[in-house]
Amino acid sequence: MVERQVPDHGSGCPGEADLRLLDQWNTLQSGFRRLTDELLADVDRQAGIAPSEFQVLWYLLTSTTEQSAPMNQLAATLNFTTAGTTKVADRLSEAGLITRQPSPTDRRVVLAALTEKGQEVAMAAALALAAALRERVVAPMGPDAFAALADRMRELDPNPPRPCR
Repeated sequence: MVERQVPDHGSGCPGEADLRLLDQWNTLQSGFRRLTDELLADVDRQAGIAPSEFQVLWYLLTSTTEQSAPMNQLAATLNFTTAGTTKVADRLSEAGLITRQPSPTDRRVVLAALTEKGQEVAMAAALALAAALRERVVAPMGPDAFAALADRMRELDPNPPRPCR
């Protein structure tokens, strides 16, 4: 077992270099969170779909060829609670965007599946997100810097998602 080396700062307080590093991290993560909220608000305004609903529709649209997934997989993948997933699925089902049905291979498992209307809404929302990304991120950064940032994040991701088909 390798023991981690922790710098000894004497007083137990972070040094100047650590404070700079922590400030940079805070800038990245809080800025990304706020930017994501704004981008998803743009999607909501343009496509009329709430952020949590868009996340479910996009996952179903891009993650499997059947465009369906077990409810518990949705919760785990999207980091939703079981109750939160059920509430979102209820709203999507009532709007005719998904159906819920027992799995043909395990009747204990409930699958959420996109409807044709759900596919249309997911694609409209994806186009709204792409437009918002171009305006809010790619235009100020430039396409090369944006691509480079995405590549670096992909390298750092400890659990990268499957590529979109």
